[in-house]
Amino acid sequence: MDALTTVLDLALVASTIRLIAPILLAAMGGLLSERVGVFNVGLEGLMLVAAFFAVAGDHWTGDPFLGLALAILAAAVLALLFAVVVVDLRGDAIVAGLALNLLALGLTTYLIRPVFGVQGSFYDPAMRPLPDIHLPLVDGIPVLGELVSGYSPLVYVAFGLAIVMQVWLFRHPWGIRLRAVGEAPVAAAAVGVPVRRTRYAALVATGVLCGLGGAQLSISLVTQFVIGMTAGRGFIALVAVMFGRAHPLGVVAASVLFGFMYALTLRLQGSAIPTQFIAMLPYLVTIVVLVVIAIRDRRRERVARSARATIPAVE
Repeated sequence: MDALTTVLDLALVASTIRLIAPILLAAMGGLLSERVGVFNVGLEGLMLVAAFFAVAGDHWTGDPFLGLALAILAAAVLALLFAVVVVDLRGDAIVAGLALNLLALGLTTYLIRPVFGVQGSFYDPAMRPLPDIHLPLVDGIPVLGELVSGYSPLVYVAFGLAIVMQVWLFRHPWGIRLRAVGEAPVAAAAVGVPVRRTRYAALVATGVLCGLGGAQLSISLVTQFVIGMTAGRGFIALVAVMFGRAHPLGVVAASVLFGFMYALTLRLQGSAIPTQFIAMLPYLVTIVVLVVIAIRDRRRERVARSARATIPAVE
């Protein structure tokens, strides 16, 4: 019991909240893509490019917010390229997404040498991370202050966006039109919804959100760039979209689960548990979640098939 109390404390909760943010931001982008009918597996690549350019912008200018702006721009441009391939050229979204991931990995691996003059990773002690925000009304309150104050601006943006998207998708006319594009594009076009423009906007917005997630990873959680530093977080964000059924609140719940596993992995380092087992915990949970999704979808298909079988045929 004492060992469990040592692990499960307020510091673990605070670490979980910080580690949720990059996954949740990318997952919100994946949700937008899913809602317009595009299964976007390129979230990983968008995050990785953003993480690189966030550090580059911070290093060049000395201002982390300019690094954040450069990260958003780089991810948005890459997302626009993806949108051209998928929307206008009618390319397969999964193949295009995998190509985007490979492009991002190759591009950042190549650029790290000419941009930073190093190989493998780059760290500059002079770089400033995104500053933490301390909420004046709650910062000094025991427990509550530790839980809700003292985080990067992008942490608050992540959770705020989830709430906004929940309202926007299901209450605002623009959100309803966006859902219509993914669910019934022909019918949406028939009533005047610009399907092509809506898909472009959603896919570029996905890039913007992944840009925020990549920047949170490289100039907030740490202040450095390491080749492949996203380490599958883009794919985990995609699983969060699937597990949450592309519903903002469901995606938040899934992101909390994955963020907690990352925080637990950090907390258990140095314990008696083998390091290799600790490192695989987030990915093990991801596999379990994928199995649950498969079982859930198969059960839903059986129920739908049974319902169709009970409908009497019309003579």
